Amino acid sequence: MTDTQWEVLSNQAITVAGVVYFLALLSHLVEWAGLRQVPHTEEVTTGRTALFGRLGLLLTGLGGLVHFVALLGRGMAADPNRVPWGNMYEFSISGAWFVVVIYLATYKKFKLSWLAPLVVATVLTVLMFAVIWLHKPVAPLTEALDSPWLVIHVVSAVIATAAFTLGGLLVILFLVQERIEKKDAERGVERTTGYFSRVPSTKVLDRLAYRMHAFGFPVWTFAVLITGPIWAHEAWSRYWNWDPKGGLAFITWVVYAAYLHARTTAGLRGKVASVLALIGLATLWWSFIGVNFFSTTSQHSYAEGASQVQLVPVDSSPVPSP
Repeated sequence: MTDTQWEVLSNQAITVAGVVYFLALLSHLVEWAGLRQVPHTEEVTTGRTALFGRLGLLLTGLGGLVHFVALLGRGMAADPNRVPWGNMYEFSISGAWFVVVIYLATYKKFKLSWLAPLVVATVLTVLMFAVIWLHKPVAPLTEALDSPWLVIHVVSAVIATAAFTLGGLLVILFLVQERIEKKDAERGVERTTGYFSRVPSTKVLDRLAYRMHAFGFPVWTFAVLITGPIWAHEAWSRYWNWDPKGGLAFITWVVYAAYLHARTTAGLRGKVASVLALIGLATLWWSFIGVNFFSTTSQHSYAEGASQVQLVPVDSSPVPSP
């Protein structure tokens, strides 16, 4: 296949993946509509409701497979072939894919069927945003990115971003569930039907969110404080530069460190720790996307293509990052 054919395949595959994820979302919505009036103590294993639940999971896995084909085609379309992490479009669709992978990998162990609609909706939203606003034609890597450190640094950042995104969804559910449980306690009633009756208790949600963040934090540390500075020193003889994107990445690290500390400190667990986690998620995504669109001083961005990056003075370039 030619490079052009690989690029066409990638574009078509990402479109198909979006359609499959949309069908998966519809399947899960039908499933939860069927479960709406079923008591949470009753496990539904047969009938149309259970069928749509299994179909949604199957379609999510199929979407992830087609999604991978899109990433593979993106890398193979470049000359020379490379990993598909050369700009913000590629980073975003890769991050969305890792969200699916981590979700499917932990689905059975943590019994995450109740998380399916939110995960699929999030992935679908990221893909739509990437295709509509971030898409760029395939191009060779810029000189700054053409390094073995691209694989090490960026893949760790992508994995950590996916884990933090899933952790953020769990935190949001925790805050909503906490409010619902408080209202039910005030009324002296127990919620037995509806979506949140099947969502785990706040204690379980808090524990799952902590585990997801505890997994992502050392990976993020490796990306931001180890591989990034090493790569920057190798390329430009400078370990760090307080560029807006690099600075926000470090602030994200500090916020998540504060969350993990608060989560293990009596009196700061629950709502306080959850708010910190959401602040971390906001700074995380702002550092990757917001800076590209709203910062006029950041040189730590490759979203606008190779021509812009080639204008960056060598002695002022920050840590390489997509």
